[in-house]
Amino acid sequence: MSVRVVVVGAGPVGTLLAIMLAREGMQVDLLEARTDSRIHDVYEGRSINIALSERGWLALSRVGADDAVRAVSLPMSARAMHDREGAVTLQPYGQPGEAIWSVSRAAVNEVLLDLADQEPNITVHFEAVLAAIDVPGQQASFTRPEHSDLKLSFDYLFGADGANSKVRRLLAEDHGAEVDVRRMGHSYLELTMPPAPDGSHAVAADALHIWPRGNHMLIALPNPDGSMTATAFLPDEGKNSFASLTDREAIESLFDRDFPDARPLLEQPVARFLGTRPSMLALAKVSRWVFGGRVALIGDSAHAIVPFYGQGLNCGFEDCRTFADLLAQHNGSWAPTLAAYEAARKPNADALSELAMQNFTEMSELSGQPEFLLQKTIERDFHRAHPELWVPLYTQVTFLPEVSYSEALAAGVRQQKIMDQVMALPWVADADRSADVQQFLLDLVTNHHQLNF
Repeated sequence: MSVRVVVVGAGPVGTLLAIMLAREGMQVDLLEARTDSRIHDVYEGRSINIALSERGWLALSRVGADDAVRAVSLPMSARAMHDREGAVTLQPYGQPGEAIWSVSRAAVNEVLLDLADQEPNITVHFEAVLAAIDVPGQQASFTRPEHSDLKLSFDYLFGADGANSKVRRLLAEDHGAEVDVRRMGHSYLELTMPPAPDGSHAVAADALHIWPRGNHMLIALPNPDGSMTATAFLPDEGKNSFASLTDREAIESLFDRDFPDARPLLEQPVARFLGTRPSMLALAKVSRWVFGGRVALIGDSAHAIVPFYGQGLNCGFEDCRTFADLLAQHNGSWAPTLAAYEAARKPNADALSELAMQNFTEMSELSGQPEFLLQKTIERDFHRAHPELWVPLYTQVTFLPEVSYSEALAAGVRQQKIMDQVMALPWVADADRSADVQQFLLDLVTNHHQLNF
């Protein structure tokens, strides 16, 4: 008799997991509280574009979804930093040929849902709202406005229902898990940058554009139709905050002062600010991910993070790939697989949460500073000369899936201690002494063998 699995949440992570499990011969019920995103747009106003990188592509390739997703994605090889005068500075993400890929969450979801529809072992239920989970009794109840209520028996259940997970809330209430949900103190508002009159992108399409302004910023990522998805991140309270920008004059002043080159390219940004409620940014950590040996959390349900490393969905996809690998290693035995899954993924999700918060400071403040750009150039040149000794933190996180998030975080701390010494050199910015800077860094690194990994 085949294993019956219920997956709550038919977003990208839940759908990918369902496909992986179905292809192992399991009977999977995939349930989503919202309508089918292929019929009705369930993401409008909340679709910060995804930056897919190697961890995500590895997972998508496991189910043969990578080519279809790549067809609706665009590569971004660099950050493009815009200063207040409109000057743009490029900072490559990695080595030539390395890029992260801009794609809408809806596009990824639709590719995966189309694949799920082709799986005979998957039954998809839309507009099915989770009401209760009976872990010992192995049953889950759902209400359906247009149909009779649904009660499903399961051998195992996954909560893949996102940052505001109801599965997580029910489990915390009934099983005593500690859930730490913290607002970042910033929120975001999606804006649109339409195509130029000739149909091309209004700004370079091969870069992630950032207008860094300290405690607030604007970013823009390209779409295949020539538009850019722009997102404004501002504090909830205080100066330059959503709370302070309540009238047209204040909003116009912000854009004229901080984003003057972006304003004429955006579609009615002032009206958007006045007429749309911003979405909050929050982090969620759960003390445990597995309950009663039958129910587990995955993706944002287990580890909601802020989006500033572009790794949230990549991490969720890596959760799926790791679980599938562990299930194979344990010959289909779920008890040791679930224990190993939690032990393997929770420390890495916690590390990524810290990395994402650090990267907010990097994106909104440091990325516009000459000293920061110089440091990144020194690191990149050193990596090219000595790849066996130094791999920049961003490269470890984004392009090297064999390096775990927790390993990358630890290596990044060690590297920054060394770079602090390099950047303290009085002649570090002297172009004529760049070889001396590289030699100084080499001497430091060869005396810190623990940097190697």
